[in-house]
Amino acid sequence: MELSCTTERLHKHHVMPEDISRLKRFTVFFLGHLLLTDMYLYVLALVVFYYVYRWLRELPRVSDKGDKYVYITGCDTGFGNLLARHLDKLGFRVIASCYTEKGEEELRKSCSGNLTTTHLDVRSNESVTKVAAMIKDKVGQRGLWAIVNNAGVSVPSAPCDWLTIDDYKSMLDVNLNGVIAVTLSVLPLIKKARGRVVNVASVFGRISPTGGPYTVSKYGVEAFNDSLRLNMAPFGVKVLCIEPGFFKTNVTDAAILSKNVKSVWDKMPQEVRDDYGQEYLQKSLALLTDKVAKLSDADLMKVVNCMEHAVSAVRPRTRYSPGWDAKLFWLPLSYMPTCVSGYILSREAIPIAKSMQ
Repeated sequence: MELSCTTERLHKHHVMPEDISRLKRFTVFFLGHLLLTDMYLYVLALVVFYYVYRWLRELPRVSDKGDKYVYITGCDTGFGNLLARHLDKLGFRVIASCYTEKGEEELRKSCSGNLTTTHLDVRSNESVTKVAAMIKDKVGQRGLWAIVNNAGVSVPSAPCDWLTIDDYKSMLDVNLNGVIAVTLSVLPLIKKARGRVVNVASVFGRISPTGGPYTVSKYGVEAFNDSLRLNMAPFGVKVLCIEPGFFKTNVTDAAILSKNVKSVWDKMPQEVRDDYGQEYLQKSLALLTDKVAKLSDADLMKVVNCMEHAVSAVRPRTRYSPGWDAKLFWLPLSYMPTCVSGYILSREAIPIAKSMQ
């Protein structure tokens, strides 16, 4: 009887059963949409909460900066030079090692009397040992608060078959063996202070878009960093890694890189030059001049601020990836399946003269 009355009322108001069905579907869709929106808002709120919490957690800095010594390599120019000046202004006792006398002189002129400069060639065991002995005398029983392994080079760089084993050795001696040698030379002092080891790697320590020893050396730094972090944890020593993207330093200087490519091209066998073709060389030089220069960020303080945080924060991060290209392209690409990352990189590759594909 009730159903009959309901049907009569529906017909009376010209509401057909199919309209009721549409209304039900719309109601289900609307409620589902609301639930989905609520879920997205919930996730967004969690993300915002996480970043606010992390920011607040990472704010506190260590005390007694005037009693803490920080040893930085590669302070002639670039990140190391800016970091030495920055930490000196914050009150740390900086020991800035430079490869050139000019680098030492300029730092002494621009910094306080608390900053000490010294010559260092990270390829030389004698030089590394000499500086470590000087630091031991200077820091005494307090130990060394931090070592920042910043020294590095980017040439020679080229496709793998353009290079010789000596090309690899020359870069590995600076970028990898130098990092290990300097760290080991002062590690007892770091353990005494329960301090920090800060290693400057690269986003190219996570993915290899180019040939040559640069990515090999940075992968090595990443491996040394990870193994040292686990080894030193029981001693209260923190080991941190900086993985910058492209920034305007000598490492990405188009003039230096172009000169290197021309030099390597001129030295390699004619057979290899024929494989690639003259056009490959010209396009490589154009790529360095145009794309690398445009990709490189001029704001070096993005990296220096990460270094400073690694040295001075009470709760530093394990890894820092300064640069939008690192965060939004290189690191996501490194997590993709090899077939995907390989396809993306190969699409941007310069074609060779004698391609077999």
